[in-house]
Amino acid sequence: MKVISGGEVKDLRALWREGEEIVFIDQRMLPHKLVFYRASSLKEATVAIREMIVRGAPAIGAAGALSLALSHRWGVDLQEAYRRLKETRPTAYDLFYALNRIRTVMKDDPEEGMVEAERYIEEVVERCRRIGEAGEELLEDGARVLTHCNAGALATVDWGTALAPIRMASRRGRRVFVWVDETRPWLQGSRLTSWELMGEGIEHRIIADNAAGHLMQRGEVDLVIVGADRITPGGDVANKIGTLEKAVLAREFGVPFYVAAPISTFDPSLKDWRDIPIEERREEEVLGFGGVKVAPEGARAKNPSFDVTPAKYITAYITELGVIGKDEIKRYLKEVG
Repeated sequence: MKVISGGEVKDLRALWREGEEIVFIDQRMLPHKLVFYRASSLKEATVAIREMIVRGAPAIGAAGALSLALSHRWGVDLQEAYRRLKETRPTAYDLFYALNRIRTVMKDDPEEGMVEAERYIEEVVERCRRIGEAGEELLEDGARVLTHCNAGALATVDWGTALAPIRMASRRGRRVFVWVDETRPWLQGSRLTSWELMGEGIEHRIIADNAAGHLMQRGEVDLVIVGADRITPGGDVANKIGTLEKAVLAREFGVPFYVAAPISTFDPSLKDWRDIPIEERREEEVLGFGGVKVAPEGARAKNPSFDVTPAKYITAYITELGVIGKDEIKRYLKEVG
């Protein structure tokens, strides 16, 4: 992704390996500071995932893959490392997919884990690029797109899922305008999506989460594109809290609603959406931000990090295999194994 730092445009990824360390862009510090967090132990790697130094399903999967591959060099038993990494974020299926893939290789040869992890990460980047190729055809010149949360390069290592079609269309000369939901309580939209769009020079406006329906009602949104953390074989989508509301509103006002995700985000083991564990995060994330309390002393909060959008609200799924309907999901899952 293109990043503006110190007046210069740089090309960075959300994370990478340097020797026996994993380097992360510390997403907690954005947009005001570009800071890098270095994990040189399993404990530091699990902190990076759990504390949202890195976030977004594909990026979490990449972080898990590198962490498990390095675990034997960090002096941690394979099964113990697998267990601890799996417990960091319960909703993102890419994490479990990546951990299972790397663990299988490491059982035979621990050193092969790193080769497989690096291969996996390059596959993640290529999948996202292909999502961009498939989805950019949906964006006519002058399209006005609504996004929710951050499903850009920060969430996927590079390119993004929901932002990949927008990036691709922009780089090919089409004008795209983006409405950026702020996305409480972590403000991934206003802090991260806007930061990414600034680097690409893509015009956008940040809006309060509750403004989306108003804009749709007035005909100011042409389509919605969101990412996903987990998708059932029937097409139900777990994504950042607030996604369900946007989907219901989009259907009410006749706005196409697309979910952009690689096939690795589709979980074939799920019977339906009730099987998806929904992560509950700390109350403090709702009661304040950046160390500043915004609620009265003694107030309590509920903080589910995700919700589930039923397939009936989703127009189609933008994947690396193309734009597919819900009735095609099971066939594609069988084809990719």
